[in-house]
Amino acid sequence: MRSVLLACFAVLWACAVWAVQPDEVLDDPILEARARAISALIRCPVCQGESIDESNAGIARDLRLVLRERLVAGDSDDQVIDYLVARYGEFILFRPRASGANLILWIAGPAMLAGGLAGALLYLRRRRSAATGPQALTTEEEARITELLKE
Repeated sequence: MRSVLLACFAVLWACAVWAVQPDEVLDDPILEARARAISALIRCPVCQGESIDESNAGIARDLRLVLRERLVAGDSDDQVIDYLVARYGEFILFRPRASGANLILWIAGPAMLAGGLAGALLYLRRRRSAATGPQALTTEEEARITELLKE
């Protein structure tokens, strides 16, 4: 069983290593490092669960080449990302920008968490006050009960 798991891990690791082809690698190590950092942020339109750096799909290769061409042309990281988003939409970003309609999605999660925590605190506070049991009667309440029982 262990050897099967090791073989599966080796195949998965090899697939990830083979994604970027040797002819795609830039000669400048600084530009190549920037290209790798950017390509880790871009989702493969075909695989959807992998970055273009990890994917073996044809479109991922094309995106890697375009990304490197833009970097060689002198574009900044943000300009390259903006170019790819303009062509393929924000879906290709693993971390969508917190603006426009996406802002609702960014705020919804923390807001629901805060609402849930507030509801849980209210529930626990009410439960604690109900669990304390009956309170002792005041002297006025005891006098009133005595009067009512005499009638």
